[in-house]
Amino acid sequence: AGAKDDTFNVLDLAEYTKNRPWWRKIFAPSSGSSAEKYNVATQLVIGGVTGWCTGFIFQKVGKLAATAVGGGFFLLQIANHTGYIKVDWNLVQRDMDKAKQQLKFHSSGNKMPPEVKSRVDEAIIFLKKNVILTGGFAGGFLLGMAS
Repeated sequence: AGAKDDTFNVLDLAEYTKNRPWWRKIFAPSSGSSAEKYNVATQLVIGGVTGWCTGFIFQKVGKLAATAVGGGFFLLQIANHTGYIKVDWNLVQRDMDKAKQQLKFHSSGNKMPPEVKSRVDEAIIFLKKNVILTGGFAGGFLLGMAS
């Protein structure tokens, strides 16, 4: 019987990525904005295609969600009308009043939490650095929603 060779080759990913400049350009933390890496046409195409795909999927999922929610309300109304479900409207009204009070309490501060503010600031900086890509994405998203 032949001897089985149990040796394995180890792939050092750090060394592998150093030899691949495109990998570092795309995924490196200091890779910069897309405006520095790609020309205007490429940015518009990338933004438009990703926007269209996102809009198309958003449209399909939105229709599915609307159908599910509407169908659920329809079934609940049928069940209520036939007597399978009895709704305690006084309890519903009390819970709605309690929710309104909580909303008034939370919105009276008008102050954004610091972690949300930092994320919003990051998003604004990204949008400013990648205006063409963002514009292409917005246009593609609207086209995807319309398809």
